[in-house]
Amino acid sequence: MFKGILIEKSGAGQSALMAQLNEADLPDGDVLVDVAWTTLNYKDALAITGKSPVVRQFPMVPGIDFAGVVAESDNSSFKAGDRVLMTGWGMGEKRWGGLSERARVKGEWLVALPDGLNLRQAMGIGTAGFTAMLCVMKLKEQGVTPDKGEILVTGAAGGVGSVATALLAARGYDVAAVTGRSEEAEYIKGLGAKRIVDREEFSGKGKPLAKEQWAGAIDVVGSNVLANVLAGVKYGGTVANCGLAGGMDLPTTVAPFILRGVTLAGVDSVMCDRVKRVLAWQSLARELDLEKLERMLNGVSFDVVIRTAPLMLEGKVRGRQVVPVSGLVS
Repeated sequence: MFKGILIEKSGAGQSALMAQLNEADLPDGDVLVDVAWTTLNYKDALAITGKSPVVRQFPMVPGIDFAGVVAESDNSSFKAGDRVLMTGWGMGEKRWGGLSERARVKGEWLVALPDGLNLRQAMGIGTAGFTAMLCVMKLKEQGVTPDKGEILVTGAAGGVGSVATALLAARGYDVAAVTGRSEEAEYIKGLGAKRIVDREEFSGKGKPLAKEQWAGAIDVVGSNVLANVLAGVKYGGTVANCGLAGGMDLPTTVAPFILRGVTLAGVDSVMCDRVKRVLAWQSLARELDLEKLERMLNGVSFDVVIRTAPLMLEGKVRGRQVVPVSGLVS
């Protein structure tokens, strides 16, 4: 038996509780992992609170990522004692996830812990940081280089935004960081942002086009914010979108695309292929300033994750919420 968060559904609705789980209940897979660290992500908060239909089947252990040590393996790529990390592939939605002391997964989904990172740091980066790196890689693929101009990052005080700001600054980009929390300005500037932009500038109904300001952008918000971001991107620029914290709708026009050649590039970290995963994690281990990473991290006790989830949805937490799951060394 081991401890984990379990989401159940009944006639009275959905509920989440800390439960004693049985190894026999874990899903099929060829690698069993003792989970050392996981995180509380926005999607996890939605799943735990039931605010959005994230969970596809019940009962479900939430947690879209984890880092830990292999306990048993029938996969030739991994052996007992290996340190590994896992993100995506439907964990916490269709498969039991990382908010549990043990997890069983397919070895082809795992990534060996990159040199230069420990298990805690890997989850300090987690899905949010991995997604941020994919967004940065997407901008580079689209030819958005530092000499092209300023890059806008929305939701800059959150997990993806924090890591994206640090990564872009490390690559020599000038970052304009969008936040609705003025009290977080010094934190964001400490990650490398050159200036802070008030979220209110993007919240209203946008015009089809606005003044050309940004060579590119990384957006986690969607809805009116993304529409306003698109309207202000320079000719030939790219916006990498990976989130919908402000809504799934996109009230814009085709004007930015056909008059300025702007590209809206979607970034998905869940089903990302293995080659790109490994490359992104190696780049994170090499490029991300670990001192800046530490500034992003907030420790959340395993026992208070359920109570913390609503606060995340209300925008009352910043950076990355790391959760120590077991007593394993980092």
